[in-house]
Amino acid sequence: MHSVDLLEEALRLAINSGLQVRQEWLNEQGGGLCRLGERWVLFVDLSLSAQEQLENVVQALRSNEFYQVEGSMSDTLRTLLHCAPVESS
Repeated sequence: MHSVDLLEEALRLAINSGLQVRQEWLNEQGGGLCRLGERWVLFVDLSLSAQEQLENVVQALRSNEFYQVEGSMSDTLRTLLHCAPVESS
């Protein structure tokens, strides 16, 4: 799976897990999680490569386990997040 596809999947997971996602040009500052009042906002730096953005998003999701494991999550993203594999019934 390509970095862009994984990034899109990770961003969907962040949104589905209740994070507000803002994709902005941050001059290679990296972005990250920020608490604004009662909300957590994930800033994604568009000046970074897709791989670097993915690494930052995954790090943010893992930092406080901000994600909810989804059955449709790819094995690759599951591995990046260090989730337990989904058991088939």
